[in-house]
Amino acid sequence: MLEADVRTAPPGARPREPVIAGQQHATDNAVGPALIDAQEPWMRTLHTDSGYLLYRLGLRSGQLFNAFLQESGLRLRHYALLRFLATAEGALQRELSSRLGYDPSAIVGLVDDLEKLGFAERRPSPDDRRSRIVVLTEDGRAFLRDTVEAGLRVTNTLLQALDPAERDTLHTLLHKVAETELS
Repeated sequence: MLEADVRTAPPGARPREPVIAGQQHATDNAVGPALIDAQEPWMRTLHTDSGYLLYRLGLRSGQLFNAFLQESGLRLRHYALLRFLATAEGALQRELSSRLGYDPSAIVGLVDDLEKLGFAERRPSPDDRRSRIVVLTEDGRAFLRDTVEAGLRVTNTLLQALDPAERDTLHTLLHKVAETELS
């Protein structure tokens, strides 16, 4: 907890999360959270931490993608699952869990949601009739085709400060880290 939180909180009130100047917070009220000056030495130091910057960019990317997916009733996790299924002839739920890094119980709910929309279906596994594989349907493929342009707009918004060569370099470096860390 930051000292600024304690000083700005009314007596007996629970301190609120600080907000960086210029950001809006969904729970802002008359008292409001303490503003943080982005030029504070500790903030400048925090912004030299690559892990923190990746975390913040990941949050922002998720916000942008979820906003674009919101009207379809899907979230980024659904989209990631659909994109994975588009590269496979089908996958066991446990394989989806390990490949995407999601909890197995989350995969069940995501597949249920996609089945309700007609974007995916469970079929008997040809190798083991007791197991079910998840496959992308034609409606799921059509949805992905329809979202390509919107997905590019989201990425362009997120990376607008970079020129094309910098974007390529960033992608190459992120891919290298992801191959090592997410394998």
